Amino acid sequence: MKLWEKKGHSSLNDLVEKFNVGKDYIYDSKLAVYDVKGTIAHVKMLNKIGVLNDEDTIKVLSELEFLEKKFEKEPPALKIEDEDIHTYIENYLVSRLGDLGKKIHTGRSRNDQVLTALRLYEKDKLGKIIESIDNLLKELISLSKKLKESKVPLIGYTHSRQAMPMTASFWVESLIEAIEDSRNIIRNSCSVIDKNPLGSAAGYGFPLSLDRDYTRELLGFKGILVNSLYAQNTRGKYESLVVDSLSYLIGDIVRFVNDIIFFSSSEVGFLRLSSSITTGSSIMPHKKNPDVFEIIRAKSKIFFTYSLELKNITFSLTSGYSRDLQETKYLVMDALEEAHEIIDVFRVAIGGIEFDSEKVFKVMDKSIFSVDVAVEVMKKYGLSFRDAYRVVGEIIIELTNTSTDELLKKYESMPLEREIVEWFSKDTKELFYYFVSKRTQEGYPKL
Repeated sequence: MKLWEKKGHSSLNDLVEKFNVGKDYIYDSKLAVYDVKGTIAHVKMLNKIGVLNDEDTIKVLSELEFLEKKFEKEPPALKIEDEDIHTYIENYLVSRLGDLGKKIHTGRSRNDQVLTALRLYEKDKLGKIIESIDNLLKELISLSKKLKESKVPLIGYTHSRQAMPMTASFWVESLIEAIEDSRNIIRNSCSVIDKNPLGSAAGYGFPLSLDRDYTRELLGFKGILVNSLYAQNTRGKYESLVVDSLSYLIGDIVRFVNDIIFFSSSEVGFLRLSSSITTGSSIMPHKKNPDVFEIIRAKSKIFFTYSLELKNITFSLTSGYSRDLQETKYLVMDALEEAHEIIDVFRVAIGGIEFDSEKVFKVMDKSIFSVDVAVEVMKKYGLSFRDAYRVVGEIIIELTNTSTDELLKKYESMPLEREIVEWFSKDTKELFYYFVSKRTQEGYPKL
């Protein structure tokens, strides 16, 4: 029986019922444990304020605790006629306890019921996501340490053109710092949503002295959504906040993914991808495709649409609950699960990356040492950086058309210009390791 059914209401059209239920019966299976937890807290509170006596409370809690253990092992397979998990649980209790099972809904609505289950689900999923982020950071820190020991080279780009030298560890550390920031943003979103909505009913309270602080304590919320109308208005808003916070992390990962795809291309070749993380072609025997990174990139584009969809649904409504908000449940649940999957698969995928230092040096244009050379001559000859920049730049232009031997003869009696040419006549590896070591020794920004 539907929770809203009553005499005088004609049977719902089958097509309308299927449309109204939507995907609730599928998604609510994942909320089953959380809905039971919320119901257990609500029943204990009803006992505390005298709505349920001790004997009845023990009977109801026994059934609910059975369901909780059962759902933890295997979520229920709901059907369209079940409508949602709230109806499923209440119908179960009525079948087991008769009229006593009907008393559990006293003082609450499906509106605050689903809000409570969603908040518990979101908190739980965010906690697990943060654990996965911590594991990803450990993997990245370990990789960075290995790369730092051997000073593995890489080329830094601006405008998709070679700009300045960097090390592979420097590149990895940029992602580590980005993820640490994003982890803090996610933690902040978790802190904001950590408020108890139970007891707000349909948005306008309930004419009983419900002890909302007691259910807050039982459910582990840090605060309470005091105004019951605002409690309902957080639906969609808080979901959007959660997805927004995760989008920064996904953005960090996908930017790095684009680097990996670029650096591992045949034309660049700075990275090699292990067979354990690549796939082949059904027609070209030689192919090793970076599918895992491309799928992450595609999923990230879909992920970024969740936030827009959530805002479009939520902020176009008047205050109070509207059925439109049911759609926000699917969006936030999909987003949380996809974010978690992306983090875990990315952690595994970066373990299949190898670096090719020789290929980096082969591709590296010596002109990317221009800033370091300009600083050297600036300090030695007492020039302003702008003047050193200009002279080095002019020499580099000449080097594109003239050999270093010819330029050394040309500038034999011009110490500054000759020294600049001498810098660029050195071996690429020698220049790289010299300047990387110099930055480390002299406290410059480390590469």
